[in-house]
Amino acid sequence: MVDPQLEIQHRKAVMNKFVTALGLLAGGLMTSGGCATPAYSGHERFQMISRNINFEGAQAMDDMDSLLLLRPAGRLTIWHIR
Repeated sequence: MVDPQLEIQHRKAVMNKFVTALGLLAGGLMTSGGCATPAYSGHERFQMISRNINFEGAQAMDDMDSLLLLRPAGRLTIWHIR
């Protein structure tokens, strides 16, 4: 028969190992490369993300203007399309 005290200690040891491994993994992820990718530097990546956020914000504002009928009717678009 297994001693209950030993079983509790074994569970605590396994849990401590798991928490330690999880902490090391989280710490490694925090200190790794960041936003830089092999193709773009962190600054270039930030510029791309900012450009996309600004574009989506402008489209949301355009949708709101259309919804509230703030822009005159027409079939021409204000967006640069090719």
